[in-house]
Amino acid sequence: MTEAKKYRAFTLNNFRKIPEVRNLLSKEERHEIEVVGNVLPFKVNNYVVEKLIDWENIPEDPIYQLTFPQRGMLSDAHFKEMENALQQNLSNNALKLIADNIRYQLNPHPDGQQQNIPFLDGIRLTGIQHKYRETVLFFPRNGQTCHAYCSFCFRWPQFVSIDELKFAMRETELLVRYLKKHPEVTDVLFTGGDPMVMSTENFAAYVEPLIQAGIANLQTIRIGTKALSYWPYRFLTDKDADDMLRLFEAIVKKGYNLAFMAHFNHPRELHTPAVQKAIQRILCTGSKIRTQSPVMKHINDSADDWRSLWMEQISLGCIPYYMFIARDTGAQGYFAVELERAWDIFRQAYQSVSGIARTVRGPSMSTDPGKVQILGVNEIMGEKVFALRFIQGRDPGWVGKPFFAKYNPYAVWIDDLMPAFDRTKFFFEEEEELERNHILLN
Repeated sequence: MTEAKKYRAFTLNNFRKIPEVRNLLSKEERHEIEVVGNVLPFKVNNYVVEKLIDWENIPEDPIYQLTFPQRGMLSDAHFKEMENALQQNLSNNALKLIADNIRYQLNPHPDGQQQNIPFLDGIRLTGIQHKYRETVLFFPRNGQTCHAYCSFCFRWPQFVSIDELKFAMRETELLVRYLKKHPEVTDVLFTGGDPMVMSTENFAAYVEPLIQAGIANLQTIRIGTKALSYWPYRFLTDKDADDMLRLFEAIVKKGYNLAFMAHFNHPRELHTPAVQKAIQRILCTGSKIRTQSPVMKHINDSADDWRSLWMEQISLGCIPYYMFIARDTGAQGYFAVELERAWDIFRQAYQSVSGIARTVRGPSMSTDPGKVQILGVNEIMGEKVFALRFIQGRDPGWVGKPFFAKYNPYAVWIDDLMPAFDRTKFFFEEEEELERNHILLN
């Protein structure tokens, strides 16, 4: 068995106690961490510090970039605003007001997430999102933190103290009632934060009522988690690690497909004996592990990184699932990869792996209308265009339907694209407008 580890977290309050931070980072670098960390959430742990970060390659190391705040993650104006506030020795409340003002300017809920919150008998279910027909997202209140925070995370509002920005819910009963009223739903995704920060007892309190409710339409339970990368001891030597694995087995024996939606952003996260052992223990429960990540500057913006990532996942029994585009929130400007370059990285990596790794889809933007895949750059009727299609859509009828955008070499998100061939709107925008007009007329 992999050696037992006691979890230790480092946040803005105590990160200077990390020996490598104290000995290897300059005074200016530590200052920049504090300034940015007062706006964007920061937490790292001893496993990441000791096992994943290459401290001889600071600040370029991808895992360091993945977990430690960097100066470029804030605009010059926002950095200076926060820096000046800290220099004035303001009260905590005054600092929070300034930080919150900056946060609201960073698009804290991209892609219409607030409109994904459904109602049940007049009750707004703030811990549920239902955007795509078949899948419901559930945010258990006890799982709205992580073992460490990713600096690119589009759910960063979950970790700052602005309650109206958070998704969370205590009651599984309302989830069960909602699923029974929506027979089109086949999948429930437990997300956060990270559900795997919860004890087995707490996680069971959410999942057991779900699997005991006899919901005929429910087929798959998904768990969105970074725990395999950031704290594999959760499935090895934590005091209730074996209990959690037995719970996974029980879910599978009930006839449900248990899908671990694991986030791995760089091949190095797969190299430790701890993560390799944890993966094998989870697979032995009958669960499937599907893997996903955005493509990001400073972390994994090369075809070699992605080829290695997919091939090592395959060798460990995981299923490559998605390459995403970094969402337009938080530090997107720091991580953003141009759409054409993201497609080229995907294409080169995809070409260099065998068919068994080609389960992966991408590069994909999780936009307001749905997941938009970049199929390539083409020239059609003398016009250079992006070829696109929906992998998922608010309207299921959009799925698989190709459409085209004018070529823009600087585009990093769908908002940077315009319809091709002299059209004024994309087809889904036209359909949405027709539907709105129909509602107004009736």
